[in-house]
Amino acid sequence: MAVQPEGTPCWADAMFSDVEGAKSFYGDVLGWTFGESSSEYGNYTQAYADGKAVAAVVPPMPGQEGHSQWCLYLASPDAAATAGKIRDNGGEVLMEPMRVGDFGTMCLARDPSGVVFGVWQGGTHEGFEAPPGQPGAFCWAEIYTREPEKSDTFFPAVFGYSAQRMQDDAIDFRMFNLGDNSVLGRMKMTDDFPPEVPAYINVYFSVPDCDDAVARATKLGGVLRFGPMDSPFGRFAALSDPQGASFSVIDVTTTQGDMPQISDVP
Repeated sequence: MAVQPEGTPCWADAMFSDVEGAKSFYGDVLGWTFGESSSEYGNYTQAYADGKAVAAVVPPMPGQEGHSQWCLYLASPDAAATAGKIRDNGGEVLMEPMRVGDFGTMCLARDPSGVVFGVWQGGTHEGFEAPPGQPGAFCWAEIYTREPEKSDTFFPAVFGYSAQRMQDDAIDFRMFNLGDNSVLGRMKMTDDFPPEVPAYINVYFSVPDCDDAVARATKLGGVLRFGPMDSPFGRFAALSDPQGASFSVIDVTTTQGDMPQISDVP
């Protein structure tokens, strides 16, 4: 697998106080299997879909216990240089670039609107191995923020994205592109979101049947937040797992409706 262009979503992981519970939940809902935990790297445990790496789960570091959430990593050829650009554009580096053995170099950051994300400079671990449409694989992600103008300035400045706007008066939605490929969405959070919910990145995982995945998730203690809903991109639903981490599932084979009109953002 070739190294991803800078700014491409390339990996996702989440901290869980109950790692075994998370493995059981996602194993049932998304069909994941799990590798051996790596004690050298804080019991980091990779998840696989049909033998291909798709994500990882890890127990919290001491003092990091609390709300579980998924972290999306964006590819970088030079994590230190990206950290500099993050600072230069009003972002905050939460964890300085750190080499993880031969696997690569990671960095954690927060954009000016409060969105936490990761940066990954791949070494022997280049990121996702499964293609987006494969069941259980990462498929898409969206930045959810109450201050979209801050994210709209920050992410293109750091990662070189061009932007397009969805022409829909009901929602404020943008797509960040690398070349001809849309790699990341940005949604303005409305008053429907409780004020205590911080800005975040919502990750989507592919499933063969959205309704079946929702039924499995809720039976295991997950909470349905939105949907299931048909769209031109697939049938999807937003969920929280039993430990509070938000994510979405999407069946990209079941589409309905016309593609929305989009316009370039100057």
